[in-house]
Amino acid sequence: MSSGHVPRIAILDDYQGVALSSADWSPLKDRTTIDVYRDTIADEDGLVQRLKDYQIICAMRERTKFTRSLLDRLPNLRLIATTGMKNLGIDTPYANEKGVIVSGTGGAGNATLEHIWALILATVRYITVEDSNVKAKLPQWQSTMPLGLAGRTLGLVGVGRLGSQTGKIAKAFNMRVVAWSPNLTPERAQNAGVEFVSTKAELFKTSDIISLHLVLSEKTRHIITKEDLALMKATAFFINTSRGPLVDENALIEALEKEQIAGAGLDVFDIEPLPIDHPIRSLKRVTLSPHTGYITDTNYAAFWGQTVTNIVSFLDGNPTNVLV
Repeated sequence: MSSGHVPRIAILDDYQGVALSSADWSPLKDRTTIDVYRDTIADEDGLVQRLKDYQIICAMRERTKFTRSLLDRLPNLRLIATTGMKNLGIDTPYANEKGVIVSGTGGAGNATLEHIWALILATVRYITVEDSNVKAKLPQWQSTMPLGLAGRTLGLVGVGRLGSQTGKIAKAFNMRVVAWSPNLTPERAQNAGVEFVSTKAELFKTSDIISLHLVLSEKTRHIITKEDLALMKATAFFINTSRGPLVDENALIEALEKEQIAGAGLDVFDIEPLPIDHPIRSLKRVTLSPHTGYITDTNYAAFWGQTVTNIVSFLDGNPTNVLV
């Protein structure tokens, strides 16, 4: 970039306030000014007002969406430094068209896999329910009946890297693992070490725990329907750590309100952050986490450390880890 002025950097959606402490930002100390924002703005006009003067914006995953219309209204923007090597919240081809470089990072550790099983176990053992009861000083010492995993069936919707790894851990609990996805074949299921089921209906009818592991696209949006949820056993649990819009959220809320299923563990939602008055916040026997499935100290160290490297490379005129 030109040396005629000091570029301004905006770090967005730093919910925990840890971006600057997760990496060494000193290489940028005398070359830029940095502002940190801990909230998410969904309104485009508000975003424009906040971001219009910045040349470099650091994006944490898909928390803030960079649409074509928003990009058109940020004339000073030159670099979006996102975390991860893919961000569906950024219209990357259009950004490139406008001369805005988008860079990405790697990650570290097994944050999402760890979180999947933390959420499954907390949900089926009602950990948060009993935790709340004990802290509320209720006289009834125990109130729930946890689901034993041995001999039960885990149904995976999608068996990519995370799905297959989730299945491997299930087998340590002596669970049966079955899988379905729109493009799954018996051969791919066998290679992933899971049983192939030919229809989504069969998976929903027979599974004791259903866990989603699909990428969100126009083809997979609302791939889990009201009809699918109606097929689940009354004793079954639904887990989603992938993306909220994979599921018909209203149908899921209805199934939980009517106690058609035993419970759910949710890390992702249609709207994030989840609105304060959203009905999901009031559901019983639902374990919620605020899309923390990818968050660990080790992953953030990789995210932010590589973000600094990408910004330095950009300022030096040699952009790295460029996304197209």
